[in-house]
Amino acid sequence: MIVCLAANPSIDKLFEIERLVRGDIHRPLGFEQTAGGKGLNVARAARSLDADVRAVALFRGHAGKWLEETLASEGVHGSFVWTHGENRSSLSVADRETGGLTEFYEHGSEVPSSAWAELAEATSDLFERASWLTISGSVPLGVDDTAYRDLVAEARGAGVRVALDAEGDRLRLALDAHPDVVKVNASEASELLGVPTARRDDALVAAQKLRELSGGEDHVGIVTRGAEGVVLAAPDGALYEGVLYVRGRYPVGSGDAFLAGLVVGLDRGAGWAGALRLALGAATANAELPGAGRLDPSRAEALAEQANVRLL
Repeated sequence: MIVCLAANPSIDKLFEIERLVRGDIHRPLGFEQTAGGKGLNVARAARSLDADVRAVALFRGHAGKWLEETLASEGVHGSFVWTHGENRSSLSVADRETGGLTEFYEHGSEVPSSAWAELAEATSDLFERASWLTISGSVPLGVDDTAYRDLVAEARGAGVRVALDAEGDRLRLALDAHPDVVKVNASEASELLGVPTARRDDALVAAQKLRELSGGEDHVGIVTRGAEGVVLAAPDGALYEGVLYVRGRYPVGSGDAFLAGLVVGLDRGAGWAGALRLALGAATANAELPGAGRLDPSRAEALAEQANVRLL
């Protein structure tokens, strides 16, 4: 079972417009609304790939009820902790003329520390049946930056492999607990490590540094590079590069679908090259459909066959 932590879920809205003009009134040509935030996107994408998934999420108010009902309608089961207030919302505006995307993400309101304690307990209660724990995105205001570190340590102590996708102090501190897989984008890697990541060779160095910081042997560092693909430093020291020359109009959530595909591939025993192909296929399939974390599994598998993954 793959457990997907969603500490700060969101109602994610996507507006499509013909052309974004500052100060104008816009009438959306298309609208999608999903149960989002990075953790729920990972859970939805992994479920689409036919994985046994449990989402663990912190829900609040009327927005939380909508999130719970939407996940149930999509066949995503979970353990949900409730607290006061409302879950946040996020808005993405897709400009058809330019292909650009403008995004607005709420932080969300503060939660009591007791809510995180309940969420961590709900997560650890699943460790006996779990093979992987994914930890993605932000935590709500009021939760300490050490929260992910402590949960990574507990999961690994229970024999559960951990894939981490975070940034800033949460990422830096969580590395001390040695997650099995660390996946960040190029800008997040540059911010953490203080090194350039724009060129492929720079990104490879960053992936190796991530691997070392997360524990070295038996650990993995991954740097995603958008349209330029991804680089991976594997446990045995091998370096991989992967790219898929297919583009979609809806990139929101593609990094989350990538993480889902990677973990599902590894859980199936596909090996690093095979898991990387499925991750690229899932990310691209996500970008072909509106709504983050939504993908056609057969399309993801077909795209995975087209991915160019090579050992460097």
